[in-house]
Amino acid sequence: MFELKKVLPAGMAFPYDFGFLPSTKGGDGDPLDVLVQMDEPAFPWCVLNCRVIGVIEGEQGNKKRKERNDRLVAIEQQNHSWAYIKQIHDLGDEFCRGLKSFLLTITTFRMGNFGSSRSRGRTLPEN
Repeated sequence: MFELKKVLPAGMAFPYDFGFLPSTKGGDGDPLDVLVQMDEPAFPWCVLNCRVIGVIEGEQGNKKRKERNDRLVAIEQQNHSWAYIKQIHDLGDEFCRGLKSFLLTITTFRMGNFGSSRSRGRTLPEN
């Protein structure tokens, strides 16, 4: 069973698969959000094996009270199209700007305010 909280405005769609890490808790009290890059779209309630490549650091709220609401960015392990991506900066500046813009838009629509200070990568050992 699903609980639908809100729908996106007309003409908007999630550009990537969007989920959460079970058994975690972010600064907003919800499980940590994850944007997953993969070859094909996922379906609700599937479990994916992913590797985290970075985070879009964010905060939301008003002037009196702000809370962190970071979005992890991950690559699904068994894909081909995104296999070369090792950290978030490998996606390119334009990709990261577009992703931040999308997150700003949907969070402003939902919550009223969101700011992204930066994206940070995760340095992985060379294989």
